[in-house]
Amino acid sequence: MSGAGRLVVVATPIGNLGDLSPRARATLGEADVVACEDTRHTGVLLQASGVRAHRLVSLHEHNEAARVDELLAVLTGGGTVALVSDAGTPLVSDPGARLVAAAAAADVVVQAVPGPSALLAALVVSGFDTRRFRFEGFLARKGTERRAALERLARAEEPTVCYESPQRLTATLSELAARCGGDRRVAVARELTKRFEETWRGTLAEAERWSGDHAARGEYVLVLDAAPPALAGAERSPEDLRDLAGRLIAAGLRRKDAASALEICLSLPRRTAYDASLAGTAAREEAASEGGGDAPVR
Repeated sequence: MSGAGRLVVVATPIGNLGDLSPRARATLGEADVVACEDTRHTGVLLQASGVRAHRLVSLHEHNEAARVDELLAVLTGGGTVALVSDAGTPLVSDPGARLVAAAAAADVVVQAVPGPSALLAALVVSGFDTRRFRFEGFLARKGTERRAALERLARAEEPTVCYESPQRLTATLSELAARCGGDRRVAVARELTKRFEETWRGTLAEAERWSGDHAARGEYVLVLDAAPPALAGAERSPEDLRDLAGRLIAAGLRRKDAASALEICLSLPRRTAYDASLAGTAAREEAASEGGGDAPVR
């Protein structure tokens, strides 16, 4: 709506207070409301940075839905709301998406003051090809969602960045090594921009041993290198997979065993491997029918 205010998404330091930009400092001081995950945490940042905010309100994963209407009223009334997270760029594995969506739907101007991001900081020091990458955030802790995430990482054709807590670091590295192969390269970054900043690089097998020998401290960012072409499925068209499944079946494997072999050896999704085995079976039966020879495949 015409005359509406501004919602400004402001990146704040992930450790080093010197990373708060002059523009971010000015925006936080001028905003009518600063919406933050933890008012105490942001209050300390503002005080240390010499910023006097007009008003702080909490906006976190447990109250965001209820808080949106209140903040939207400020925005549609012509006010300015600055949105921050506890550290880094809001909405990146942090709350704020509901507020931004509501503001955009109400035709409120939404702007960003870019700055610190643990995702980008870890990516650019990883040593991997960063022309393309994917971001998984925190992996699901268990069940089907976690297995699906591990499958995506195993066959990703570009480096993948994910976050992990110190309590779960070793377990996650162990699962990644089992799913992706111990020789897959990984960069493990912790305490980025802080006093004890460290980036460790090596294979997943080495990382698992390294994490077991070192006390886990601070938040971690993992950058997993791209899968080798064979695992990523490069140049594996449906026809290629069908023909490969047909050869496995011709060699004596049952259809379900051929599907399992494709799934494990090529890190394929189960459904893709199953479809390939069906196509391979059909192609083999068609060939047998035309030649008048082999019996149908089981």
